Amino acid sequence: MLLVLSEEQKAHLGCLPRAGGAGRLGLGADAVQRAAEGLAFLLAESARLTISEIDFQDSIHVLGFSDELNKSLLQLYLDNRKEIRSILGELAPKLPSYHSLEWRLDVQLASRSLRQQIKPAVTIKLHLNQNEEQTAQVLQTDPSTLLHLIQQLEQALGEMKTNHCRRIVRNMK
Repeated sequence: MLLVLSEEQKAHLGCLPRAGGAGRLGLGADAVQRAAEGLAFLLAESARLTISEIDFQDSIHVLGFSDELNKSLLQLYLDNRKEIRSILGELAPKLPSYHSLEWRLDVQLASRSLRQQIKPAVTIKLHLNQNEEQTAQVLQTDPSTLLHLIQQLEQALGEMKTNHCRRIVRNMK
């Protein structure tokens, strides 16, 4: 899989061959900073997508760098991709995970002002694990909203089974 760079990212990386001698060439701090940011993006995205050696070479070939610089970038990527992936993994948000669920159906049959009233409510207690701690969230809704939520979740699960979504998920890992 090739890494596709935007024109702005290509422009940032275009300063890279000259950035090494920025003091001698009179490049400004902005140009050096853009080149460093472009290089960081290139390495981070390549490591995140676990691009192969050949795909990385093909991705940077379109930038028009010299063969020596291409080899240096490839070696930099190969030497640091495991460390970059571990850092990206640490930076990813730690989302809570499902532990268990309790639910209860409450029905209010009447009140003082309305004698013939039926008002159902579903109360859900969701137990979550986050950072080795267990938390609970209490949610309450009416049955029609809960049915709509179930339909939306089933639709999302069905969509995850399509080939397009499977490819996207595979490339995200």
